Amino acid sequence: MLPAEIIRTKRDRGTLSEAQIDAFVCGLVDDSWSEGQVAALAMAILLNGMGRAECVALTRAMTHSGQVLHWGDAGRAGLAGPVVDKHSTGGVGDKVSLVLAPIVAACGGVVPMISGRGLGHTGGTLDKLQALPGYQVAPPHAQLLQVLRSAGCAIVGASAALAPADRRLYAIRDVTATVESVPLITASILSKKLAAGLGHLVMDVKLGNGAFMHSPDEARTLARSLVEVAAGAGLPCRALITDMNQVLGRTAGNALEVAESVAFLTGAQREPRLLELTLALAAHMLHSAGLAPNVVGGEAMARQALTSGRAAEHFARMVAGMGGPRNVLADAQLPVAPVVVTLPAPRSGMLVATDTRAIGLAVVALGGGRAHASDVVDPRVGLSDICPLGTVLRAGEPLLRVHAASTADAEAACAAVLAAMTLADIEPSGGATSAGQVVIDTILPTA
Repeated sequence: MLPAEIIRTKRDRGTLSEAQIDAFVCGLVDDSWSEGQVAALAMAILLNGMGRAECVALTRAMTHSGQVLHWGDAGRAGLAGPVVDKHSTGGVGDKVSLVLAPIVAACGGVVPMISGRGLGHTGGTLDKLQALPGYQVAPPHAQLLQVLRSAGCAIVGASAALAPADRRLYAIRDVTATVESVPLITASILSKKLAAGLGHLVMDVKLGNGAFMHSPDEARTLARSLVEVAAGAGLPCRALITDMNQVLGRTAGNALEVAESVAFLTGAQREPRLLELTLALAAHMLHSAGLAPNVVGGEAMARQALTSGRAAEHFARMVAGMGGPRNVLADAQLPVAPVVVTLPAPRSGMLVATDTRAIGLAVVALGGGRAHASDVVDPRVGLSDICPLGTVLRAGEPLLRVHAASTADAEAACAAVLAAMTLADIEPSGGATSAGQVVIDTILPTA
């Protein structure tokens, strides 16, 4: 089947057959399709779209382009509970995975969470965990199984054997301005999740100036695509559309986010928006997996697992099992930046807006992310004690603290972050304004 004829079909707004899609995916894996041909079809899909059946076929073909994990076999070897996971489309300060996985595990779920590294202005869960000395993000399969048995959760990186077609397709999309295609985003996310052997999935689709989806319509289109294509591929899925118009929690930066996650799990500090989102996602995961009778019951279960300390215990077992600190709750052994600077408010007023993408890029510029794939991440750097929207400040009071490798880096970050924060006069009525709801919408499968 000639690549040019497959490209022509989609170029002319035709519908690709399952055989054509299979030929394309085979060409991705065995390199029989050139980079130019892959790019041409990706652009045709971006411009002309795909129907649901086409996207399901692409997702399935990419799923089976490599290894597919089967946790049912592992269950007979001692892995108990339904296999469930969550995936986020990426944000700034999004450390939800670190606290969500052990909460769900403490409620009886099994969470083999395959995560990624930072992308652009967004942070990566693997980069955060590697701030913990010794934590192995690519363990042998036997070690992964052992941790899942003992802790109920394990956050690791994707094996090169999982969905290799997506690996090559994404690399080409990244340099050919075709990343934004909803069908290709959908197939990319779901093929990796299906290859991971999940039984249930909850998506966290971020919306706002710190997300890849900037408008409600864009976010709902992607969320609906993910839910419907997952259903077509046999994976029960639901999606929450959530706010990313400000940093999630009080920190952004790898070691700082791990420290906040430990404080969250132990009860030392639980930022309200982070708590609300974590409980909402946990509630849907537990309900979807049949561990809770409804979403309200799932939230109650998740809250009890958190407040009782059981979730923290599961996190500690996961970290120790992955080679990290043996007593992470008491001493996470996280690296500390040599320079810490407080950024004062330049005037009195209320914090009414943040350019969240710019804040994420400031963390990248500090060394907390990657401008190029080969860059080495500095786990020490980032921002902490970030004021949430609606905070009323007097001139000179701290907006946040910058953690940097040098004074020059700290000064540059202060300037960038200050430009990304908007203070306004307080209304005559006074008081803080609402920062807006965290969970904006819920997308469930259609009957």
